[in-house]
Amino acid sequence: MLFNSYIFIFLFLPLVLLGYYGLNHFKQNKLALVYVIGMSFWFYGYNSIEYLFILVLSILINYSLVELMSRCHKQGNRRVLLLLGLGWNIGSLFYYKYYDFFVENFNNVFQTDLAFLELVLPLGISFYTFQQMSYVIDYYKRECEKYSLIEYAAYVSFFPQLIAGPIVYHDELIPQFRDETSRKLNFDNMAKGVYAFALGLAKKVLIADTFSKIVTVGFSNMYELNATSTLLVMVCYSLQIYFDFSGYCDMAYGIGYMFNINLPVNFNSPYKAASITEFWDRWHMTLTRFFTKYVYIPLGGSRKGKIRTYLNILIVFAVSGLWHGANWTFILWGCMNGVAKVIDRLCHKLIVKIPRVIGMVLTFGFSTFAWSLFRSKSVLHARILWSHFTTEPWGELYQPLIDVFDEMVEIKFLHHFNVGGVMTLYPWLLLVLFTVLMTIISMTMKNTQEKVAVLKLTWKKSLVVVVLLGWSILSLSQVSEFLYFNF
Repeated sequence: MLFNSYIFIFLFLPLVLLGYYGLNHFKQNKLALVYVIGMSFWFYGYNSIEYLFILVLSILINYSLVELMSRCHKQGNRRVLLLLGLGWNIGSLFYYKYYDFFVENFNNVFQTDLAFLELVLPLGISFYTFQQMSYVIDYYKRECEKYSLIEYAAYVSFFPQLIAGPIVYHDELIPQFRDETSRKLNFDNMAKGVYAFALGLAKKVLIADTFSKIVTVGFSNMYELNATSTLLVMVCYSLQIYFDFSGYCDMAYGIGYMFNINLPVNFNSPYKAASITEFWDRWHMTLTRFFTKYVYIPLGGSRKGKIRTYLNILIVFAVSGLWHGANWTFILWGCMNGVAKVIDRLCHKLIVKIPRVIGMVLTFGFSTFAWSLFRSKSVLHARILWSHFTTEPWGELYQPLIDVFDEMVEIKFLHHFNVGGVMTLYPWLLLVLFTVLMTIISMTMKNTQEKVAVLKLTWKKSLVVVVLLGWSILSLSQVSEFLYFNF
């Protein structure tokens, strides 16, 4: 089920809120949590019962391993259970996400003909697997208590963060479920939640999905693009993934607020970053901290000299790229960012002297270039795209890019005014202005968390919420998935 769908907005969300607060009102606290688990299972299994079976099995196996670990007094036995837990979780990811990729490369190298499984990737498996790995590892290290099965199932399956994050740690969520004050309806938090949800829905439906149409046309017809059109398409994808992921995070925060739950910040205006290091302190923050805690630090972090530190950074970014998908484009994208991070550390004294505005533009330019590899079907396709800057002329925009943008109802409405024939003379103007405006907004405006932190709901802001919700819902004719559902 998608946040940006009629069934979620008009049926699922009202039902889960009414049931949760209704049961808590009658002091049925445990039943209320079970209700949320059941509704989260419906949310996850809405499009595939097989997905739900995999999620439930994963929860039961991980919980059972921790249960057995709690009964072991010998460290060696606990270590065996830890290895079994890591094997199960990593093995599940490999089976569903990487097996065919491994077989394809094995066949290419050794000229074999191993069969592909061609499995459909279960939604959110990378996210809920990482969350469960964190619990198994932390319990092995005796850094947390053993939770009840109901609490653990609620932690893993809580629907706002189940499919695309943030990656939440057990000690961030379960104590909030236990907090009695969180079980009572809080109108201030509900207002914050609706406000954040409305902003996120607008980012997704009105902005990200608009850029999606342009990007799809561009990447589907890359051989037809000149240098100008290639640049536009690359920037549009950079903005698409920005507003898509930002929109999801806002909606997740918003729904969390509706339940009096504070989810960890996962997206903090990354295009305001003036260096690649700062960028990764702002983009997908919970994934970065997961790799820092469970990969970078165990490898030695920055404790074993500069060379080892740089190697550890490169390993973490390569793993991060692989986490995003089973394709060499993702791995090389991760390596590109890893190399940029190392250069950033090597040249830190020089970089900090660069004016912040210039640093922001350079960081945005690098990220946009790297995102084009991320979006490409293959490394070859990315190279073809990049080659346009040296082999193709700078000229008029590829007309289908303008056409798909002009098909939007809002743009058709603006064309009626024509402003003295400007739209006829410069048919590309609105598309370029929209792209430039969204780029400036991503680099300058306060993000949703900052707005919610100081929110005082006036009639003007209430009107904005109503307009954004109404406009977004009316634009839901074609429900589209969030980009991070694929990872």
